[in-house]
Amino acid sequence: MNRRDLIKSSLLTAGALATPARAQGPLQEPQPGVHIWPEVPVELNGGQMPNILWICPDMQRFDTIEGLNNDAIHTPNLRKLMAESVTLSHTYVQNPVCSPSRASFLTGRYPHTTGLRALGQRIRPDERLVTRILSDEGYACGLSGKLHLSPTFGGRLEDRIDDGYSVFKWSHDISNTWPGHNMWRVWLNEQGIKWPAPPKGLHGRAWGVPIDPKYTQTAWCSDMAIEFIRGQKEFNPWLMSVNIYQPHAPYWPTQEYLSHYHPENIPAPNYREGELDNKPIYQQIDHQAASGGHDVSFTRTSDLDHRTIKAAYYAMIEQVDTEVGRMMQVLEETGQAENTIVIYMSDHGEMLGDHGIFLKGPYFYEGAIRVPMIIRWPGKYKAGLRSDALVEMIDLTPTLLEAAGLPIPVGVQGRSLTPLLTGQTTQHRDSIYCEFFDSLALYNPPPMATCVRTDRYKLAYYHKLKSGELYDLQKDPTETYNLLDSSAARPAREEMMHTLVARMVDTVDPIPERKCMW
Repeated sequence: MNRRDLIKSSLLTAGALATPARAQGPLQEPQPGVHIWPEVPVELNGGQMPNILWICPDMQRFDTIEGLNNDAIHTPNLRKLMAESVTLSHTYVQNPVCSPSRASFLTGRYPHTTGLRALGQRIRPDERLVTRILSDEGYACGLSGKLHLSPTFGGRLEDRIDDGYSVFKWSHDISNTWPGHNMWRVWLNEQGIKWPAPPKGLHGRAWGVPIDPKYTQTAWCSDMAIEFIRGQKEFNPWLMSVNIYQPHAPYWPTQEYLSHYHPENIPAPNYREGELDNKPIYQQIDHQAASGGHDVSFTRTSDLDHRTIKAAYYAMIEQVDTEVGRMMQVLEETGQAENTIVIYMSDHGEMLGDHGIFLKGPYFYEGAIRVPMIIRWPGKYKAGLRSDALVEMIDLTPTLLEAAGLPIPVGVQGRSLTPLLTGQTTQHRDSIYCEFFDSLALYNPPPMATCVRTDRYKLAYYHKLKSGELYDLQKDPTETYNLLDSSAARPAREEMMHTLVARMVDTVDPIPERKCMW
């Protein structure tokens, strides 16, 4: 019997012992002083299991935090959180697209090993999410916002596996594609609020939505988390996933937040005319219009448009920051801040006009695969520490299991970050790995690509094209000059190809576990 079943059994037994038999009728409030709940679950070593507040806005790139790497954005609450946390500045997702990345970091396994390597696929039903493992050991797990581990295109509903979430406030995005099922939209209707229709002719451009920010999906996700945190005050441990849709496109912050930014003060995207000439064809396609030629175009929009889109993107992140502040305040008010791990991260980045491309796709630029990672646990993790060690997002699952005092399953491929978070070491990985195996069904030939990055170099290889990209990040941190065919870069290219092959071998599924010699 696992701990989740034990607790259910204990609840039934305790209730039977503490409550005398009576005629059926309305539920009565427990009498003062009568304890009918089981003991709080503890770690295997006897310690108290921490709560986990897991905040994951969608599509937030790494260089969007005030006081860390961006002076044009306003994120005072994240700045405060960093002062109390460990900030891992070189954290990389294992796929630059939503579903494969989420399946990966929720299991601690590489995307293709989970069976979810592309949008439109469903994670294998026997995959064990970290939330399921924690739930089995006594955690109450809740979610508000997006999950996206199965197809949702065209109004399909999320087809859940046993994911461990007992509270599931689902809101995939800000559209009305799922009438009656997008719980934020349902709530809006209950409030008598109609979401404003966008003006015609936007074509991917920015727009300030004329609505009170309290009615946004961003604020609603936070409201649901706050309700959960308050309700769980006496019933630890818990995990709450706050999966806010913004700053994912469309670039639609509220008018109030957009007014905080002036496009003329926003830096233009990092793009040099002609830089895509010797880069894979997919980038040239998305330069004309993102998502395989179907979305916002860099070439058909002006410099002012580009800066306005960035301003809107920053405005959406600022509202997320506001909600971070609200949730942190509730942790303090309820006395749960000291024993709650707070995580702030994202599932992948956004090109945001860099290299002449918007949104996401089959490429591995820093803006696409490098994301924020801030982790707070007072008294356990080193407050104020900033580390530039290379980190993969799959490292989060074993870290959380270790924090809860639980064994790490054989199938987990990530490495615990605990030595890094506690200041015991400054190194973690020699390289990071990322993959894109036809993850968006928008290109021909289907992109089958892998990437590896070390401290100095990044190699992206497109296996069907037999070509790719090589960047010297020390000399070219903006990843402008592709050195793959440079004779001077031949030694680096060979070294990185060997590293890439080795890392691809590392992704082989470790399960089923070998039980004996033969």
